[in-house]
Amino acid sequence: MQTRTEKDSMGAMEVPENALYGASTQRAVLNFPISGYRFGRPFLRAIGLTKWAAAQANRDLGKLQEEKAQLIARAAEELIEGHLDQHFPIDIFQTGSGTSTNMNANEVIANRVSQLAGQPIGSKKPVHPNDDVNMGQSSNDVIPTAIHIAVAETIRNEFMPALEFLQQGLEAKSHEFWDIVKIGRTHLMDATPIRLGQEFSGYAKQIEHGKLRAGNAIAAVEELALGGTAVGTGLNCHPDFAGRVMGYLWNRTGVAFREARNHFEAQGAKDGLVEASSQIRTIAVSLFKIGNDIRLLASGPRCGIGEIQLPAVQPGSSIMPGKVNPVLVESLLQVCAQVFGNDTAVHWGGANGILELNVMMPMMAHNVLESLRLLTNAVRAFEEKCVVGISAKPARCNELIEYSLAMVTSLAAIIGYDKAAEIAKESATTGKTVRQLCIEKKFLTDQELKRVLDPEQMTKPGGEGSA
Repeated sequence: MQTRTEKDSMGAMEVPENALYGASTQRAVLNFPISGYRFGRPFLRAIGLTKWAAAQANRDLGKLQEEKAQLIARAAEELIEGHLDQHFPIDIFQTGSGTSTNMNANEVIANRVSQLAGQPIGSKKPVHPNDDVNMGQSSNDVIPTAIHIAVAETIRNEFMPALEFLQQGLEAKSHEFWDIVKIGRTHLMDATPIRLGQEFSGYAKQIEHGKLRAGNAIAAVEELALGGTAVGTGLNCHPDFAGRVMGYLWNRTGVAFREARNHFEAQGAKDGLVEASSQIRTIAVSLFKIGNDIRLLASGPRCGIGEIQLPAVQPGSSIMPGKVNPVLVESLLQVCAQVFGNDTAVHWGGANGILELNVMMPMMAHNVLESLRLLTNAVRAFEEKCVVGISAKPARCNELIEYSLAMVTSLAAIIGYDKAAEIAKESATTGKTVRQLCIEKKFLTDQELKRVLDPEQMTKPGGEGSA
């Protein structure tokens, strides 16, 4: 591999000839051969946005010449649009402040500016990675700023639309299944009847609440650390710099980013990011419940509950012909489990805000953004390839209602709890249905029995048992 020589404050370093990064980045590449995980598109876009806005703010404040600002903004725009991603090789598990990645961005932008200006790569002309690209900034405020931007944009532009898509799908199934009455279950045991549409309406409402939680997650990361520089004091930063940057970012992203009210909190702690991760985890909990319910209701097809049928998308067994498994649900549940683990790591990372700086930021960023990526993809696949194709099995629903011991519940208000319990026990012992035993014992007239044991009436507020 051909190389070129670049220099940083520690001396000379051989760098791949065509790489836009410099000596500081190459040192980090050599120091951290850990996981192979790299910062993805959302974060690289966010750090590009930060550098783009910073250049214009510094120009507005008279700190950076117009020509330099335009060149930095142009190179940063290429980073925002994804044209420079191949020049970010540093492992996620690096210095806890993310200094290596901030310098990676500074070097890539500076060297791309050199190309645009017709200067040699590595010349630091016409802009310097530290003096110009990083003007008024520190890794300690740039990295948390980029994390918050990436998380907010990903939730707003990717995750929330996926949740909306799923909510609409579940609501459509709720309407489709509204007239189908089935047996309810509590403790996995027979309970009183419920409409299949009511069951699905509960799932849709969980996702509706999930969208609100996603909005709360955005609100938790709207304060940005930029302007605090090294320890929160704002050393070497124009007092109006952060406010100017926030204006550019708000206009560009549509997210109401604002300067942190207290820079010492913003850099010493990562509570907002921890809160956002918790909201995402809660949404994953909802998805886990929905997925588990759906695969239970579809279990069978002959020897399980079998009240609904999932679309067959692939063979389910290499040895059992005709077997079809709930694979989309299983994929979703695995993603949710991964999100639970990611959130645990984020919480531990948040707990490591030591004095004036959190030193686990790259790991925290990776885990939150990975959770959002996985959930977004899994939610869309679940709706497109599973939920939309779910069909009800009315005959099976009716069969299970009639055989359920819980049908006796509506009788308790009329014949008393003790007599109703006797019927339930006898039904369990003899195999006769509650209706059959009531006819035999003549507790009620045929007309009364038909009314009291009407499962559809039991799904309405008040129920027939109150008559």
